[in-house]
Amino acid sequence: MSVHKALGNGFQEVIYQRALGIEMSLADIEFKREFEMPIFYRNEQIGTRRVDFLVEEKISVELKALVSTEAVHYAQAINYLKAYNIEVGLLINFGSKSLEMKRLINTKFKKKSDPGLN
Repeated sequence: MSVHKALGNGFQEVIYQRALGIEMSLADIEFKREFEMPIFYRNEQIGTRRVDFLVEEKISVELKALVSTEAVHYAQAINYLKAYNIEVGLLINFGSKSLEMKRLINTKFKKKSDPGLN
């Protein structure tokens, strides 16, 4: 990705967030940065969380600037997909020497025809 290639690793997450926002604008990709979304429990709002990017109203993008991501970061990103009722997300880590990207799927959206479902 051009942002990681240009900046490398070692900056704070917000720097990568701003740069990625510029790239998406130049590519005419619709997005909302730091979009605040409500979190519900039993149909009651219990708080809010800001997703780094909500792209095209259907993809959650979470950014990290860590030496390496851990299972807790994937779990957090998956939990956001479920809480926001979004099917697909990306977890992007700019902090490692090589850019790390992981596509995440909210299993709530699996179709009955998918293999492995009963």
